[in-house]
Amino acid sequence: MRSSRRRVLRSGLAAGAALLVPVAAPGSGLRLRAVPVATGLENPWAIAFLPDGRMLVSERHGRLRLVGRDGRMTVVAGLPPVWAMGQGGLLDICLHPGFAGNATLYLSYAAPVEGGATIRVARARLAPGPSLADLQPILDAGPPVANGFHFGCRLAFAPDGTLLATTGDRLVARDRAGDASDLRGKTLRLRDDGGIPPDNPFVGRAGARPEVFTLGHRNAQGLAIHPRTGAPWSHEHGPRGGDEVNLLRPGADHGWPRATHGVDYSGATISPHRSLPGIADPLWVWTPSIAPSGLAFCTSDYYPGWRGSLFVGALVGQALARLELDGDRVLREERLMRQDGHRIRDVRQGPDGRLYLAVDSMDAAILRLDLA
Repeated sequence: MRSSRRRVLRSGLAAGAALLVPVAAPGSGLRLRAVPVATGLENPWAIAFLPDGRMLVSERHGRLRLVGRDGRMTVVAGLPPVWAMGQGGLLDICLHPGFAGNATLYLSYAAPVEGGATIRVARARLAPGPSLADLQPILDAGPPVANGFHFGCRLAFAPDGTLLATTGDRLVARDRAGDASDLRGKTLRLRDDGGIPPDNPFVGRAGARPEVFTLGHRNAQGLAIHPRTGAPWSHEHGPRGGDEVNLLRPGADHGWPRATHGVDYSGATISPHRSLPGIADPLWVWTPSIAPSGLAFCTSDYYPGWRGSLFVGALVGQALARLELDGDRVLREERLMRQDGHRIRDVRQGPDGRLYLAVDSMDAAILRLDLA
């Protein structure tokens, strides 16, 4: 984190200034530059674009910023208390599909409770000021754990209006990730008010939580909806190696920790199996780990030849990965921005069709990826 911070500070960031020397994207022949559109952020975690082109940016330690189209930022009041420890804090932001009419948004965060922290999802209205009004928790994915590891916490609305939320295994509960009676290590599916959709795959099953949509996940920090099929895709951190991209189907078990391409940080074997009968295999695996965070499909024609590609931010890998797809198959990977040393926490496509990246550092920027 320190080296990333020094690079940002040395760059003398100003909104609209070119941050990077134009570089070639080797697999596609494109030349790109990253332009900072907001600066002076502290460990930004997520970006959400408002209908008018402004953006909301969450900062992990517990602050939400409203960023104008000119790069000027305002702090949003009315945030709940968060457990800002380790990987925990204020994490994802997601707008209701009807935000233009109801101003409703959703936050996922580590909430301080007796015994530590729980994964919480809350809904609120973005009110003038700006501030959050009518804040209402709609999910706690406990039980609480007194550590700062593996929260997951990405949010996305599916085309049918249901809300998907990823939860991490909290490290201490990895053997519960494949247990449908526990909400940790899962993708959960809710109605927009927090209720349970009656067609969820575990509704009515004895001993299972009806919120569960998929299970067997370690720490999913990327979630996006395929623009053509409407299917949810996610990626998750492996341990030492074994990061995964997954296509999420109702009721699927993605194997953690019974099947994994990774080993423990000590080098010890977690499982001898990379696949097992009944396990949904990943579409793509990174070994060594890149620590993926943020996930976005490119649906615009701004970047020639990139429409339909999947983009993944890399924290440890300090790059932007472009995955070229053929239907539900990943054909190949291209690494962008490898020379710049940025931990990329979030990736979003903006209303202008360009990609926006949240850099994870103590003095960070939101970058827009332009053609050079």
